[in-house]
Amino acid sequence: MDSNSDFEKYQKAKKQVEEIKGFYVHFMAYIVIMCVLVFINLKYTPEHLWFVYSMLGWGLGLFFHAVKVFNWFPFMSKNWEEKKLQQYMDEEKSKSNKYQ
Repeated sequence: MDSNSDFEKYQKAKKQVEEIKGFYVHFMAYIVIMCVLVFINLKYTPEHLWFVYSMLGWGLGLFFHAVKVFNWFPFMSKNWEEKKLQQYMDEEKSKSNKYQ
C-alpha cells in the first residue's frame, strides 16, 4: 500500500513538472513571436502599433496558463474541487448518520 501511495505521489509530481515545462515552452514561444511581431510592426507600419493587441490578447492567455500551472488561486485547482466534493459527501454522510 505504501508503494502505491509513493507511485501516486510520483505520478502527481511528474504531471506537475510536465505542466510547468509546458508553461515555459508557451512563455518562450510568446517571447520569440512577440519580438518578431514588434520587428515587423515597427519596420513596415510604425505609424500604427498593432502588435500591442496581439501582446495583450496572448498575454492574457499566458497569464491564465500561469495561474493554473502555479496554482496562484487555489479555488481554481483540481485539488480544491476534490476536497470540496469530499467535504460535502462527508457532511451528507454525517447528516444521514445523525437521523438513523
